[in-house]
Amino acid sequence: MKYVTFLLLAVIATFNLHAKDENNELEGLAQQYFFTMTATQAPKASSKELEAFLALLTDDVANQHLPYQSDDSRSPDGKAMMRKGMTFYLGAHTEYEAKLLDTFIFNNTAIAIRYTQHAKGVHPQNKQLIEYTQTLMDVLEIENGKIAVIRKYHE
Repeated sequence: MKYVTFLLLAVIATFNLHAKDENNELEGLAQQYFFTMTATQAPKASSKELEAFLALLTDDVANQHLPYQSDDSRSPDGKAMMRKGMTFYLGAHTEYEAKLLDTFIFNNTAIAIRYTQHAKGVHPQNKQLIEYTQTLMDVLEIENGKIAVIRKYHE
């Protein structure tokens, strides 16, 4: 009986350690996402910062940013489309700061991060001055250790 109890406790401990390892990996991915994503918004951001961010994503990543992008479909060129869109806005900010508020881990398939950001700059298309402060939540769906879907929500 003692042997069975010991074996059962060993199995439970193994599953518990595995779950903690997965949470640590997802926590690390959440941190890496936040810091690389915000680096792309910095005034001196370049393709180097952009590529570091894109390296975290699947090739067919979906990006939904309500209310601006309502489609959350994944497409084979999702990462290429993000590269093109984000390249257009690189360097548009003259000031940018962000603060990570919360990180939430949902089993091994999703992460949510909540953060504030403040930016000033010039819109690259209409050349008008922009300034905004907002709180956002990014919900990230994870697939094979990479981000497959990004959903941005404004508070």
